[in-house]
Amino acid sequence: MKYLLFLSCLVISITNLQPVSAHKVEVSGDVGGTLHIEPNDNPRAGEPSQAWFALTRRGGRVIPLSQCNCELAVYAQPYAAGEPPLLEPQLEPVSAERYKGIPGAEVVFPKPGIYELQLNGRPASGARFKPFNFKFEVTVAGGSTQNSRNLRDVNGDLVEGESQKLPTWAIALPILGFIGILVVVLQNMRRSGE
Repeated sequence: MKYLLFLSCLVISITNLQPVSAHKVEVSGDVGGTLHIEPNDNPRAGEPSQAWFALTRRGGRVIPLSQCNCELAVYAQPYAAGEPPLLEPQLEPVSAERYKGIPGAEVVFPKPGIYELQLNGRPASGARFKPFNFKFEVTVAGGSTQNSRNLRDVNGDLVEGESQKLPTWAIALPILGFIGILVVVLQNMRRSGE
């Protein structure tokens, strides 16, 4: 019976994996950069999202926007080298979490899909850190407007509305696997009990 309980827990834990969203972190030279996008690292097409970048030097010292000549460029994926950015939002100092005066910008992604946010920076006069270039990949979901249905996203795939549903086979396969394992275990238990 313990074996059956173990297998049940194993199958349930495998089939219920959810993607985890977290801040994205990059390192370049002596500067680390953390990207966070409100709301909850899940931007939606056509809706304003607040993006902010926590820049720190080795040792954890924060680099505020006043000490950095930073530029933000947004590219739709895939893009060719030399292609102009889709957006170039103006960076402004923001306070977020425990950070004060860090670079931030309001970004409105035009369509669902994958984008790349490139943050380039070099020290302003008096600041000491190496120039950096961070590239953050961001996935944008469909917006809440009615006309977001059946739009072609920026990557060329058809978006079927706001929420992507799993195909039937992806739901049925783990269930059938669980039932198969359960049948085999029960048969083995009956044979060992006879």
